[in-house]
Amino acid sequence: MPAAPRERRAARHASAEAAPKPRKEPITVDRITDAALQVVATEGYDALTVRRVTAVLGTGPSSLYAHIVNKEDLDDLLIGRLCAQIELPEPDPAKWRQQVLDVYGQIRDLYLKYPGVSRAALAMVPTHLETLRISEGIFAILLAGGIEPRTAAWALDSLTLYVTAYAWERSLVQQRQQHGDEWVLSQEELMERFSALPEEKFPQTRRYAAELTAGAGHDRFAFMVNLITRNLADGAAEGA
Repeated sequence: MPAAPRERRAARHASAEAAPKPRKEPITVDRITDAALQVVATEGYDALTVRRVTAVLGTGPSSLYAHIVNKEDLDDLLIGRLCAQIELPEPDPAKWRQQVLDVYGQIRDLYLKYPGVSRAALAMVPTHLETLRISEGIFAILLAGGIEPRTAAWALDSLTLYVTAYAWERSLVQQRQQHGDEWVLSQEELMERFSALPEEKFPQTRRYAAELTAGAGHDRFAFMVNLITRNLADGAAEGA
């Protein structure tokens, strides 16, 4: 004899109550890094804290500390994740200067994609394998260019510091522009101010206002990287 409607409803309710609850996705280093990048992309690097990452993941700090040590560890993961996206060329002695510029251009663009994240790379002792992969790759390119090892090592350090500072400055300018900061001037406004300075005190600034404010996009970035590598090449030629 079929069960009565009331009994069938009771059986359905009992089955629903007995069904196991879906398990939460486990916290992993990759998920922590994803959440950290999400915070930086949407709120900026200044908003990145362990507590903020736990809020994105819907968990508590203890879940994160089972995988990371502290905020500096988060920084290492962030830069490592970005470095994983960088493509390294096979070192070419005939194209090494352009290769250096191309690799640092990739780093610059990734840093600018995540406002302020380049700060995470400052004063960092790299331990992430992807970060070390990039250092190894750039070092190999410099050596292929005939640069003496210690000079190449110091150039690697200087160039990396420059791209990090460059990206940080550009991020600060972008943030100020978004907030309508009146201290951020356009190239035309800056040139007008230079041209209006008292000539007896600022003769060179007035005379060369156009040159002092020239450059679009990443022109000055390319100039600086090329300036360093050109000097390295000259030194290598003199020592040959």
